[in-house]
Amino acid sequence: MAMLQSRPMNNLSQFSDQPRSATDTSAITALCKAAGDPLRMQVLKVLQQNAYGVLELCQVFDIRQSAMSHHLKILANAGLVATRREGTTIFYRRNQLHPDTDLQSLQQVLFHTIDDAALDPGLRTRLETINKERAAASVAFFNQNAARFEENQDLIASWSDYGDSVENFLASSAHLRHSALEIGPGYGQFLPKLCSLFQQVTALDNAAEMLEQCRSRATAQGLTNIQLLLGDTDLALSKGLRSDCISLNMVLHHNPTPGEIIADCAKLLNADGVLLITDLCAHNQEWVKAACGDLWLGFEPQELTRWAESAGLEEGNSLYLTQRNGFRIQLRQFVKPALTRA
Repeated sequence: MAMLQSRPMNNLSQFSDQPRSATDTSAITALCKAAGDPLRMQVLKVLQQNAYGVLELCQVFDIRQSAMSHHLKILANAGLVATRREGTTIFYRRNQLHPDTDLQSLQQVLFHTIDDAALDPGLRTRLETINKERAAASVAFFNQNAARFEENQDLIASWSDYGDSVENFLASSAHLRHSALEIGPGYGQFLPKLCSLFQQVTALDNAAEMLEQCRSRATAQGLTNIQLLLGDTDLALSKGLRSDCISLNMVLHHNPTPGEIIADCAKLLNADGVLLITDLCAHNQEWVKAACGDLWLGFEPQELTRWAESAGLEEGNSLYLTQRNGFRIQLRQFVKPALTRA
């Protein structure tokens, strides 16, 4: 199932006209000082849609680890970045809500302005190199383990454990009938349902061996209104594969840039179209990286919400399922408003 590719600004009038205390003034100064360094400003730009480890950021900015750690500490102390440990690696991401509620409006305006700024071309090139390395590792895993994919996936969650719930989510979008796109279809467990509801279904995967497994099962099940494509969301965008419904079923935790793939899905959706995301909630079971090829240890629900909202999607229904092995699955529905235009 491998697959590789702002919040609204609060009005600054919300800041009180009353004089602030010395502590509040110091917090404002710390935030502005932390963001006022050119390198730290670029770090915040790089962390716009993804999380990176210290060594990856050192590679992007071509500086020593001690220097990068110093800059990240300043950003963290100012409440601008948050950390998450996955095994022995600490990943840094932007802190979307400042811990000091009085500073949240200022921080959101700052992030919005940074997002509109250009990223240095050299940084962009090195960032793309890291993302390609992550993606290549994921594709290699699935090509090497295609025959054992179902066995590996069952270590976390079997389709039989949550498939009915996914199909019920699809049923709640009954007005959609023309085209559906499943990204990273695995063995194609969801495809029979999609093919029964939509006139045309596309299964897109960038792991050739996985796609062949999917093709064999689709043929055995007699699915005729389906095309299988080897590629990623860049290919889908180049082909103009606009869809009424897009499914990301246990895909994002294998994706090097989950925020970007959600943004691509938003572009591919027709107006009123629905993006269905099924994925793991954040967990600490590090063994899944080696056993199942996971790049991320799940996601906090608000992370998916933030990426979707940044892409112009509106949140719909949500459902959370607890598995016997301690994993939690989140089923999320996001809708592209009718007035949104790609």
